[in-house]
Amino acid sequence: MIQNKTLWEKHFPEFVAAQDKSVQSLMDSAMLVEIAAGEKVFYPGKICEYYVLLLEGKIKIQLLSENGREIILYYVVPGDSCVLTTSCLLGENHYPAEAFTEADIKAFLIPAPAFSRCIETSTFFREFVFQNFSSRLSKVIGRMESVLFSPVENRLGALLLQSGANRIAKTHHELAAELGSAREVVSRHLKRFEKNGWIKLGRGYIEIIDLDALHKLSESES
Repeated sequence: MIQNKTLWEKHFPEFVAAQDKSVQSLMDSAMLVEIAAGEKVFYPGKICEYYVLLLEGKIKIQLLSENGREIILYYVVPGDSCVLTTSCLLGENHYPAEAFTEADIKAFLIPAPAFSRCIETSTFFREFVFQNFSSRLSKVIGRMESVLFSPVENRLGALLLQSGANRIAKTHHELAAELGSAREVVSRHLKRFEKNGWIKLGRGYIEIIDLDALHKLSESES
């Protein structure tokens, strides 16, 4: 009898449909956890003990530089596994970054021994892990390429449009972490955007005034 079968069928139906004894054993070993927003999930140097499959919520993975600057690497959203977690389990390494819950989360945690056994015995699970890992890693690399090679102002324009809302409740510090830039740089560009009449800056929020201008900026080539 598979534990939490209803949740598996809702969020990861391919696991149930696999009809694989190794996968069923894996599902039985999974622990269902709920963690509140703002909690630390892992930190640099921590031993990786579980494979994570996210059901609900959002997890932020970031690096902290020596001068205290935060750089967001990627987010884990429902239906995803964590790239760093997979990498650490496969390489038997410790975590090189830290992770926090952005919202209340619900997830399956699969113990490392169960993960290792299943990846050795189940073709389905092996393909799932590596396809998921490859897909997520490509997105992380794409994000890093953008951070390294695209102008900050272009990426800032795209980030402001990302939520689809006219008012964005984010601080300059939070936007800088998203962009992998310094808060002072982001603040300088935001003030220029406001001077141009594209946005209006408030305390803890940014109101978009000229959508077309931001679209043109975000789509322009470096």
